[in-house]
This record gives sequence, C-alpha cells and structure tokens, in this order.
Amino acid sequence: MGVKLLLDKANVPGIRTYEVYRREGGYRAVEKALKEMTTDAIVEEVKKSGLRGRGGAGFPTGMKWSFIAKPDGVPRHLVCNADESEPGTFKDRYLMEFLPHLLIEGLIVSSYALGSNDTYIYIRGEYAWITDILEQAIEEAKAAGWLGKNILGTGFDCNIHVQRGGGAYICGEETALIESLEGKRGNPRIKPPFPAIQGLWMRPTVVNNVETLAAVVPIINMGGEEYAKIGVGKSTGTKLISACGNINKPGVYEIDMTITVEEFIYSDEYCGGMKDGKKLKACIPGGSSVPILPANLLLTTAKGEPRYMNYESLSDGGFATGSMLGSGGFIVLDEDQCIVKNTYTLARFYRHESCGQCSPCREGTGWMEKILQKIETGKGEMSDIDLLWDIQRKIEGNTICPLGDAASWPVAAAIRHFRDEFEWHVKNPELAQTSNFGLQHYADPIHVPA
Repeated sequence: MGVKLLLDKANVPGIRTYEVYRREGGYRAVEKALKEMTTDAIVEEVKKSGLRGRGGAGFPTGMKWSFIAKPDGVPRHLVCNADESEPGTFKDRYLMEFLPHLLIEGLIVSSYALGSNDTYIYIRGEYAWITDILEQAIEEAKAAGWLGKNILGTGFDCNIHVQRGGGAYICGEETALIESLEGKRGNPRIKPPFPAIQGLWMRPTVVNNVETLAAVVPIINMGGEEYAKIGVGKSTGTKLISACGNINKPGVYEIDMTITVEEFIYSDEYCGGMKDGKKLKACIPGGSSVPILPANLLLTTAKGEPRYMNYESLSDGGFATGSMLGSGGFIVLDEDQCIVKNTYTLARFYRHESCGQCSPCREGTGWMEKILQKIETGKGEMSDIDLLWDIQRKIEGNTICPLGDAASWPVAAAIRHFRDEFEWHVKNPELAQTSNFGLQHYADPIHVPA
C-alpha cells in the first residue's frame, strides 16, 4: 500500500465530526504551529516540503506565500479555492465531504502563517450539501476554541467564512474568484498587480486550493524535510488523483508520485485495469484542460522510458509528446471511445464557460465548437481540421486568464495525436455518428501539423 497522508483516516467511522477527528490526532498541527513556531518558521517548513499547488498549476506553495505583501495596518487574507469545476476532477469534494476538519486545520495554520484574521472558503455553487458540512465543522471548531478570538491564548484571531459561487467555471481562476467574492461578476483581472499585492478588497491575498491547504497539516506534523522525502524530485509528498472513465475502479486515490502510469491504471490497488477487458486508447491525465495522450505516449515517454504519475514525467517532452498532471483529473478512454466526439464535448464546455472578456476566447471557443460539431456529424471538410489547428493557436497565450489555453490545448492535442480519426470522420460521413474508431492508435506515429 502506498503512503497516505491525507486519506489515512478517511474510513474511520464518524471522522467528519470534531470529536472523532480530535481523538484521531486532529488539530495537533494547530497546537504545534501556534505554540511552538513563528509565522516565518511555518512558511519555511512549507518551502522545505517542496509542496506544489494541487489545483493545477503546480507552483511552489511556500514561494507563493513568501510573496504576500505586509504593509502596516493593512489586513491580509487567505482564500481557499474550493470552486472545483474542472471536468474529471472531484478530489477536493471528497476531502471536504469526508474530512472537513482536515481542511479547517490546514486553514488555521495557513492563516496564522500569512497573518489572515478573516479567511474565506469560496466553494462551487453546486456543492450545496458540502457547504452545510463545512459550516457545521466550522461551528464545531469554533465551539472547541480553535476559531475566534485569542486562539490557544496566543493572541491570534481567526474566522473562516464560507461563500458559495454561482456555478461559473471561470471562478476557478484566482482573480475571477476574488471578483466574485467581492460581489462582482467573475471576470479575471489583468495582472499585475498580483493578488499577493492587491487581492481581495485590494488587500494582500493568497489563494490556495483545498488539497494544498489540507497538505499543510501533515507538513507541520512531520516536518517539511520528512515530507519532501516522499515522492521524487520536485514532485514531493502525496497527490490526490480523481480517476474516472473506462476503468474498473473509479474513485479518489492518494499516490506518492513514484508509481508508473501503467501501475496506476492496471494495479488492483488503484484503477484495477480497463473495464470489460478492453484496450487502453488514450487518457487525459490532469483534468479536461490538459492535452490528451494516446496509450503509447501515456505509458512511456518519447524516449521509451516508463512514464510516472508526477509533474516532471507527465510533462516530459512538452505538449508534443507529453501532458500535465494538472488538477489530477485522470480520465481514461478505451478503444471504443471517439476522440472527435470527446473533443467536441470539451469544446462545448469551454465555449459555455468563457466569460467573454477576451475576444480570442469569446469568439474562438464558439468557432471551435461549431467546426467540431460539423466534423462529428459528418458534414466536415479536410480544410476544417487545419482551420481548427489555426484557431486554437490564435487563442493560446492571447487571453487574460488561462481559460483560453484550457480550451485550445485539448483541441491541439487531439489533432496532434489523432488526426487520422478526424480525417476518417470527413471521409466517412455516413458512419461518423455511429461507428467507433479502432485500436491502431496504441502505437500510432505522432501527427504534428505544420
């Protein structure tokens, strides 16, 4: 069994309640941090741990914390990004639903380190039942003296507020989240200034993902150096993976990032192999926004080496032959899945969720959706494939926030690795809607349009 730092108590009966969580060793990290450590020492431990943001970008958390401005007399804020809207990703939901006090403990320690007296959880609007769970856990923690004024007699005050979003994917971007939290339309801000300088209500702000903040608890308990010994290279600690698709055991798994992709898919400890014994065709390894990989490049790198479930290995070779660990949304596709239909589905989502602020994204996502629908329904032309490639290139890197990139990468990767499937749809319009595309992609050459 792999190392478990976050989910080791997940199956303990009643762990959702304060009494059981405390009995199982909960809030030890708060005691240690507030009574034995300075704020700078906590930030240093997080730096030593090598913890990277678990929401998708993978930016070093301790470094991000060190950027926060500390002007005299100006309040600072910590905001927990619980707006988990990336298709294929549901690991934060699992943490909040079954281990709410783990998140609260991480928030208290992090708030103390950052000097945030008012901390916010911005939660996805559709997670209504989890909002109730979190608010109950916050009340339990407050009643036990872990929240409120003068926590543990240290003089530190902290309150945690829960705010539901309105169901917009764009609010997963930290500045759009801040705009929404302020009561405005969730449009991303132009940066700089960055939130660490001017964030919530123009005050210094740090925005971190749910899993990232929960990971602060084991880091403080065991020490940053010990945490860094788990994993490999710059992929330290454990990572939660949301596995779904054509596998026998979909669910949330905690891995230590030293296992291979092949082991993760086929071992009984994790995904349990392909459903109904079918062959692996492709996988989107880090949530819907990252590039899809055909089976041969998913299991091995372009150099013929095994590919591992970590940041460096999955991105090896760049987007030509690699992808990203991203948010850990691991979507597995078997031999019967249509790549064109899958790409069209994703394009519909990103067109719908574009805030419309940037014209390349506003116009480009709608254009890509229409062309993909045209190809999928047997009305496409060969020139449409190159047009798609040209549109996605003009979106990527030309928008205020990464949603434009998130919309363009799936289309680019699908054409790059499965161009012959797009061509088959054009050449066989009568069969395009009813037939599946075969197994040959397991070891197909890479298609890179000029």
